Amino acid sequence: MTTIGDIARLAGVAKSTVSRYLNDGSVSEATKRKIQHIIKETGYSPNAFAQSLKAKKPNIIGTIVPRLDSYASSRTLIGIDEELKTMNYQMLISHSNLDLEREIENIHSLVRQKVAGIILLATEITDRHLSIIKEVDIPVLIVGQQHKEIHSLIHNDYEAAYEVGKYILSQGHKRIAFLGVNEKNVAVGIDRKKGFKKSLEDIADIDVRFFEINRNNVEASSVVYDIMNTFCPSIIICATDNLAIGAMKAVYSMGISIPNDLSITGFGGYEMTEMIHPGLTTAKFFYEDAGNLAARKMLSLIRGEDTPLKTVSGFEIIYRESVRQV
Repeated sequence: MTTIGDIARLAGVAKSTVSRYLNDGSVSEATKRKIQHIIKETGYSPNAFAQSLKAKKPNIIGTIVPRLDSYASSRTLIGIDEELKTMNYQMLISHSNLDLEREIENIHSLVRQKVAGIILLATEITDRHLSIIKEVDIPVLIVGQQHKEIHSLIHNDYEAAYEVGKYILSQGHKRIAFLGVNEKNVAVGIDRKKGFKKSLEDIADIDVRFFEINRNNVEASSVVYDIMNTFCPSIIICATDNLAIGAMKAVYSMGISIPNDLSITGFGGYEMTEMIHPGLTTAKFFYEDAGNLAARKMLSLIRGEDTPLKTVSGFEIIYRESVRQV
């Protein structure tokens, strides 16, 4: 691989001269032409990250993700990366593995690396998050959660859950289980539950019970067994597609047929939900579009433009075979 040192040696100049040229510094026209010719001949490609560290205006955007194996995170990252490239920016990914301490350290690390801004795909916003975000001297954008004091981009969890609730009521379901997650995750654990509850207002003669898990499908299976053995609803509303798929597996092992004996819905719109049988009825969020929007919003913050604190990404209800009319 050709280095700055190689370019300097071939051009007969100092490495600092090549560095100034690459960062649009002061270099004579004759030297510029010589360096340009050698770069073309060698196919040298400057390291974008190293250039960003030295430039007065860095073009690296740090992105912190809680899970790399998450469909939502991966599609959002694709959207961010695609949009940043069109604006000549690069993305640097840090992985927190759902560890809040590691997430805080990732923020510090990215600031030390002089990124232009940070996009945080958050599952939870704590007082420590708020303190450090206020402390750093670069823009920070939260995706997936919101806080009244931080620029945020959220999915419309509340309205999506409201529409799911209205749909299952229209199908005649009156014995309903809602399988949610820990309320530390405001978007999934609180907003989806609130939106669903809103759809039930002024509806008589229904029996609705709420259940909660932390975050793994093993626990989901255990909770689903309890739901079916103690409550036996006609439908389970799952707060995520992953929970819905885990619930489907659990009820199949009990000899329960979907949707003949039990209907199930999810949230997310993951690709696998149309590949399984029966196809899963779900609220689809547009993660790549949200990533595009997050990148544009971040660049707006970097430029110091007037940017709204909260931006909301859209959704669509996908009606499939996992819900039947009763």
